[in-house]
Amino acid sequence: MPEVMFAGPDGRLEGRYHHAKRPNAPVALLLHPHPLHGGTMNNRVIHSLFTRYQEMGFSVLRFNFRGVGKSQGRYDGGIGEISDAAAALDFLQAVNPAASMLWVAGYSFGAYVGMQLLMRRPEMGGFICISPPASHYDFGFLAPCPCGGLMVHGEDDELVPVSSVGKLVEKLNTQKGVSIDYRTIAGAGHVYTPEQVENVTNMAQDHVQTIMGGSRMALAAD
Repeated sequence: MPEVMFAGPDGRLEGRYHHAKRPNAPVALLLHPHPLHGGTMNNRVIHSLFTRYQEMGFSVLRFNFRGVGKSQGRYDGGIGEISDAAAALDFLQAVNPAASMLWVAGYSFGAYVGMQLLMRRPEMGGFICISPPASHYDFGFLAPCPCGGLMVHGEDDELVPVSSVGKLVEKLNTQKGVSIDYRTIAGAGHVYTPEQVENVTNMAQDHVQTIMGGSRMALAAD
């Protein structure tokens, strides 16, 4: 899990990167929660996903948005952070030119940024959206959504009502060719307990394996 520094639009960005042995391994980009509310790449949901993607044979990157940790720059209201995510994807693609598939996974604010990135980079093939802040941001830009993916939300989320995410999923599922795998976690709030994090990670793995069409061992050919 080597530390990496790569060029961002407002200075260098700090990340942790695992490189899979297979040259055509799929890749995943992980995006952390809101920088002004304690979000970093070391968030336990993001860290757990990083480990699980690694176990599944992916090349995977998690990084700090501008102004977080060693990343240069300052918070930019989401606009600059979308550019940071694009720079991170550029880094991933540069070191994985033969990647078989590109995934983005985000938690909370990171889920919003991830979906914005999805609209800007048509080469993305799948997404994991955890606790998307559907009551705080307008997700109307997903018209049309370029691909299907997984959305996970806590049924007792005190910041983002589960009903707002349900409405978003319902709207996306009306789009031609788009299928959202929507799963809720009973008793979970916006911040997940360690046991709930494991549940989220298992859901993500199950979805990825279903889409990739292979078992965990088949994916993890390292």
